[in-house]
Amino acid sequence: MDKARNAVAAIVIAFGIWSAIAGDFDSVLRWRNVGPYRGGRTRAICGVPSQPNVFYMAPVNGGVFKSIDYGRTWQPIFDDQPTASVGAIAVSVSNPNIVYIGSGEGLHRPDLSVGDGVYKSTDAGKTWTHLGLSDGQQIAQLAVDPKNPDRIFVAVAGHPYGPNEERGVYRSLDGGKTFEKALYRDQNVGGSDVQIDPSNPQIVYAALWESREGPWENGVFNGDGGGIFKSIDAGKSRDRAKRPENVVCCGPDKNDRETLSLRRRR
Repeated sequence: MDKARNAVAAIVIAFGIWSAIAGDFDSVLRWRNVGPYRGGRTRAICGVPSQPNVFYMAPVNGGVFKSIDYGRTWQPIFDDQPTASVGAIAVSVSNPNIVYIGSGEGLHRPDLSVGDGVYKSTDAGKTWTHLGLSDGQQIAQLAVDPKNPDRIFVAVAGHPYGPNEERGVYRSLDGGKTFEKALYRDQNVGGSDVQIDPSNPQIVYAALWESREGPWENGVFNGDGGGIFKSIDAGKSRDRAKRPENVVCCGPDKNDRETLSLRRRR
């Protein structure tokens, strides 16, 4: 009898959970603010898969905070650095002690703060080393190879109010000691995103964006030099003479604007 009652109870509970998920997921789980409590916007946040209690977050002009207790408390870990503007955080999956920070908001908006390049910690945020790409001013995204913490990609948005050479997508194979351009159009087109396929690190996706802020409120100029790109050789292909090998651009299909097609650039 007890077994039958337990079975019925289990079925009722399972059905209730299923109904809640199918109907309104918010009735099962609810969002709550875990801090840190400060004004402004936040663009960069990163967890650690092997350490579910650890999180990093960075308000766009407030430095970097770290929590080791599931977000209950947060401690500033970047206050002794020359910039507080942060737009990207990436933690190595294979070595969680290695953390990369991209400074500069990485956003296009009328009021923003800029940074001075990429930083790296090898002790989970206790100390930091400045790596370079200082003139990029805006680091929009970072991607770390899940199997190799020394192989990283950096999406550099560039100067928000004017042209500059140090922009696009950069690659490092030595943990940030040196950087090379992996994807570049010109001095007006910056990198807005970059991601590595976690199941196949040879595949890298990147986005370029041609945009510039005007000298007045809400003044913005956009061009058509951007796009979404894919590399199938770990980012070795480079945009030389406007004919990169093994790189394709994603864009709306001419027959269906909601369909993304892959096509080789010519």
